[in-house]
Amino acid sequence: MTRGMIWLARRTIMVILVILLTTAIVAGCVGEKKAPAPAPEAEKPAEAPKEKPPISIGYLGPLTGDGAPWGKAELNTLEMLVEDMNQKGGLLGRKIKLSSYDNRMDQVETTNAARKLIEQNKVVAIIGTNSSSASIALAGVAEQYKIPHVATTATNPAVTVKESKVRPFSFRVCFIDPQQGAIMAKFAFDELKAKKVAVLYEVGSDYSVGLSEFFQKSFKALGGEIVAVEAYKTGDVDFRAQLTKIKAAKPDAIWLPALYKEIGLAANQARQLGIKSTLLGGDSWFNLDLFTVAKAAVEGSYLVQPVAMDDPGLNDFKARYKAKYGSEPGAEGANAFFANDAFSVLIDSIKRAGADDPLKIRDELEKTKALPGITGTLTISKDDHNPVDKEGVILKMEAGKYVFVKRTKP
Repeated sequence: MTRGMIWLARRTIMVILVILLTTAIVAGCVGEKKAPAPAPEAEKPAEAPKEKPPISIGYLGPLTGDGAPWGKAELNTLEMLVEDMNQKGGLLGRKIKLSSYDNRMDQVETTNAARKLIEQNKVVAIIGTNSSSASIALAGVAEQYKIPHVATTATNPAVTVKESKVRPFSFRVCFIDPQQGAIMAKFAFDELKAKKVAVLYEVGSDYSVGLSEFFQKSFKALGGEIVAVEAYKTGDVDFRAQLTKIKAAKPDAIWLPALYKEIGLAANQARQLGIKSTLLGGDSWFNLDLFTVAKAAVEGSYLVQPVAMDDPGLNDFKARYKAKYGSEPGAEGANAFFANDAFSVLIDSIKRAGADDPLKIRDELEKTKALPGITGTLTISKDDHNPVDKEGVILKMEAGKYVFVKRTKP
């Protein structure tokens, strides 16, 4: 083979190799499958912010039985106030949850219901109760569980003080029995010129026993004479035996610290026995039912109240209450007004505590100072957990109405 032929053969082989290599490369490119681009992830819908758990508070009061008018007025008030606050955003960015139980104004029922509120409903504070005996029972449970409570109209000193020591978890927004007993004793002695007074009280009621004692002490200190002291048991409906002894003592007035059912019965029986003495009572006397069951018998009687029902400062609250429930608050007494103030004191304390921690709330309750309330400005005394410098109002029962007589302090 000549040199030219060898060169030509090499050239031909190189061309063939180039063609084969090019073909392979092209074939590889054509056959290569491109991986599909990943599909864009679907946007997840934004999660709705989780609602914070509510701040849980409780109410205890009589919703059945003789005390039901007072308990229902208080619960109505609290439900109205909670609803208003929740519509405005609640408290500390959380809704308020109100749980309530009927204590039937009974100490055992109160103890059991309080434990349910704390253990089952997980309340951080309790509003109630409106009776002294029940509130004293509640005070023991509150201290055991370290949950504060604010009494509405429980007036016995033992509600917040036990053996000269303040109960650390018990507070109230109303005046106390020594104050109202002293107010009525002073009014009877100075204004009515009564020198001799008899007493008829319920032996099983802390409220009645306390008012009986404080009135007697104040009246005697003024120079008056207690000419008869008669007692009856809870549930009694016939007081003629006690009233017959009272009649024989010829008192100028009779101090009757009782609930409206017993007041009506005793007043009617007193008049039937020919007793003409002026009847005197405490804050439990304010109930329009008395004008139905004992209208003539209670005509001309006097009672002490913690607030004047015709006070212009109550008008806004009364209008809101009537618009919601169709009736005037105050027909059953001052309970609705004091439920409002108990709620105000508690809510203000939770705000200042910045949390629903019962211990922090307790500390702030004790620091309550110059808080505007509808029954007056509220400052809580650290020494006895009572409101400072509460006034009283004397009312007269006249022509089917409670007529304002005067505003006074002990």
